[in-house]
Parts: sequence; structure tokens; C-alpha cells
Amino acid sequence: MARRRERRLSAAETLKRQKDGDDSVSQVGEPYSDRRLISIFVIFFIVIPAVSIVVYKVKFADQVIQTESSIRHKGIIKTDINFQEILNEHSKNSENSSTRHYDYPVLAYITPWNSKGYDMAKIFNSKFTHLSPVWYDLKSQGSGLVLEGRHNADKGWIQELRSRGNALILPRVVLEAIPGELLKKKKLREKAIDLIVTECKEMEYDGIVLESWSRWAAYGILHDPDLRKMALKFIKQLGDAFHSTSSPRNHEQHMQFMYVVGPPHSEKLQIYDFGPEDLQFLKDSVDGFSLMTYDFSNPQNPGPNAPLKWIDFTLKLLLGSSNNIDSNLARKVLLGINFYGNDFAISGDSGGGGGGAITGRDYLALLQKHKPTINWDKESGEHLFMYRDNKKMKHAVFYPTLMSILLRLENARLWGIGISIWEIGQGLDYFFDLFLFSVFWMKGVLVNIQRLQVKYLLCSVATHLTCNLGLSHSLRHDQEASHPNIPRVKQAVARIDYTATSA
Repeated sequence: MARRRERRLSAAETLKRQKDGDDSVSQVGEPYSDRRLISIFVIFFIVIPAVSIVVYKVKFADQVIQTESSIRHKGIIKTDINFQEILNEHSKNSENSSTRHYDYPVLAYITPWNSKGYDMAKIFNSKFTHLSPVWYDLKSQGSGLVLEGRHNADKGWIQELRSRGNALILPRVVLEAIPGELLKKKKLREKAIDLIVTECKEMEYDGIVLESWSRWAAYGILHDPDLRKMALKFIKQLGDAFHSTSSPRNHEQHMQFMYVVGPPHSEKLQIYDFGPEDLQFLKDSVDGFSLMTYDFSNPQNPGPNAPLKWIDFTLKLLLGSSNNIDSNLARKVLLGINFYGNDFAISGDSGGGGGGAITGRDYLALLQKHKPTINWDKESGEHLFMYRDNKKMKHAVFYPTLMSILLRLENARLWGIGISIWEIGQGLDYFFDLFLFSVFWMKGVLVNIQRLQVKYLLCSVATHLTCNLGLSHSLRHDQEASHPNIPRVKQAVARIDYTATSA
């Protein structure tokens, strides 16, 4: 009995010890777990970003040195820009005109009616991957077709471009031909393809940029499901024809084919809108989709040129969430950035509704004449100013600035997409420095860091750049993009204190 009692006591003591042991392990484990969480937090949010920045500085030290003497050092990329700073600095671009650090495709349009673009293309050739002179129109002629525009082509300019850099030359072709006839008749479709491809061979272009979607929408072609399918098949057929044709400069590569697409007209995609299914259908036949994310506003409804939320909404419609997109497909999407602005008349006897597009030269003349206070509209991510003309009519002027362009470049980088510029003859010289500079802290080693880290890093970078950035709403694609009221944004001019502007 004594032995059994001892055994029972021994067993009870053992259980008690085990229980006490478990409690002690639990007590020891809790602070251990806390320390582990703290360690993970420190490594994830402090050590990795710090190491990334050090690696960046070591690996890309040359680039940092190069930008110190340009717009970065001058501290003019900011929201509180002064008109005199723009007048003083707009023509002082970096001496380094040959280096390009924007890793994604950059397409630049050049128009004959803004001849400055031809010079800018030569000077900054290496900052672009593709150059598209606006030269050609495919038109109906009797029962046939004619490709007009060769008289615009400048072979000497092309030769000089190719001697200075490797940008591909892809003239724009606008399909003006009557779409119903073109799409329904097989012989006309084949004729159109032959005319365009033959012209590229004879003129030794690297391919073309085709614009037709907006024309087809205007004709009502895209409202008809059958004609819409024919339209998509024609684009695919033309793209396949270019991909089966060798490039004149490199016979091991095919010619390139890019296609212009517009943004949606409403929150819900309509049948005439270019959507994600169209993107998937054409992705193997098209090398780039030039997305016209500008012209959001017009004289009848004045406002920003391209609000950031609208841009994000458009990209989300086409590509889905930025966290789960096909990177190869995204790279083919070229975010449209305007180098022009708008001067809207917003008061007067007629109640406003006048005005229109302005170039950099027009913008500088307005700054010189009116010496206005330039305001930052945080909602759209654009600058604007107000003035009164000789008839006392009030105007609102929206024109891109270094800050507004930089926001869009870095937004595009986070989406993993390219850029298309309309058009380089309308911009200011120092805009081109951004294609050297916009690499800042986002190069290589940082692109795989989670978005939360990027957000904190951008805040640090913003301080380093003396920028007063409001990036949280424009770069956080992990949240739902709230889309402004389509087709009109809440007018930015309503948020400005007019009494603070020049009369």
C-alpha cells in the first residue's frame, strides 16, 4: 500500500511538474514570440529598405551624380512652384541627353505642325524606344484605297535619328477609310494591309502605329457585335503581317506594330470601349497599346487633363489589380502623357465654354504676361492657374509640370507599364530630364519590395527631393481605386481660392 501511495504521489508530482513545465514554457514562449515579431518587423521595414538604398547608391552612383546638377539639385520638382522658376529653368535641360534610365518602353509622337518635336527627337533620341511621326492617312478612293502622307516623310531626319540612337521609327497611320466597306470586303482588307506593309518596306521604317478605334466608334461600327469582331480580326491580321515581315535594320527581328486605344467613357465598359478581352485577343499580334489617358476635360466641361484617379481606374479596367497582373502584357500598355495643356474660359457673357489646347510656348507667354499664382490640385495631381483676359473673362489654365509628369511616370513604373507622349513638340525642354531622373529610388533592387515599403520609401524620397508629395492616393493600387464621376471630374477650379490668384 505504501508503495502504491508513493507511486501515486510520484505520478501526481510528475503531472504537476509537467503542468508547471508547460506553464513555464508558455511563459517563456510569449516573450520569445513577441521578440520574433519585433525582429521580423525591424528586418522587413527597416533593414531591407536601408540595404536596398545602400545597394542602389553603390550600383547606380553614376546616375545619382549626373542628376545632382540638373532639375533634382535645383529643387524645382515640387507642388508649390513659382511662375518665375518655370520661366528661369524651362530651357535648362541636363547635358546628358543620351542616357535613358526608364526601363519600360517610351513612345514619343512628333507632329509636322509642331516642328520643335523634330529637333527634340534628335537631341533626346536615346531617351525613347519608339518615335512616331504623324505622317500617314489611309483613305477611301472610289472603290479602292490610297495611303497618303509620303510627302511628310523626311528621310534625312530619319537617317540622322538612326546615327544618334536606337529608337525605332514607327510612323502613325490613321484609318480614314470608310470602315463598313473596309471591314466587310476581304479584298479591301488585304489591299489595306499590303499598302501599309509595302510602304514600311520601301521607306525602311521599323513598323507603324495604327489609329482606328476612335474613328470606328464615331461611325458606329463598334456598336454592332459582328462588325466589332471584324474590326478586331483586321487589327490582328495587320499585326500578324508585320510580325511575318523582317525589320529593314535587323533581319533577325520582325517589324513592330502598335495600336492606339482610348480610355473608357463610363464606369461600366460599353460595347464600343476597348476592354480587357480585346487586350487579351490582340496581345500576341500587337507590340504596344498606346493608351490615350488625356483629354479628360474640354471647353464645355473645364478641368484637369488627366486626373490620377481616372488614370488608375482606366488601368484597373484593362489590367485588373496591379498586384495580380501579367507583367508581359502590362509592359505592352503605354500610358499616355500629355505634353500640351488647356486654357479654358470659365466666365463671361456666354458663361464660359471657350478656349482649348496650348503648347509650351503659349504657356510661357501666359506666365510672362500675367505672372500668376500657380496652384496644386491634389485630387487630380496637376497644377493650374487663373487669369483674366483683356475682356475681363476668367480663364483656368492646366499645363503639365515636372511634378505632375513625375507622378505619372512613377505611377506607370509601379504598374509595370510603358509611356506614350503626345507630343514632344508641345512640351518644355526640361521635361526630358525626367526620363533620366525618374529612376530615383525605384530601380531594380526596390521593385520587388512590397507596396507598403514602397509607400514609406517614397515618403523619404519625397523629402529628399524637396517635394510635398500627396502620393498615397495615387500609388496605392492595393486599395479600390475610387473613380470620379464620369465623364466629369469635380472641377478643380472650384477648389482654388480665386482671390489668391492674379487678376
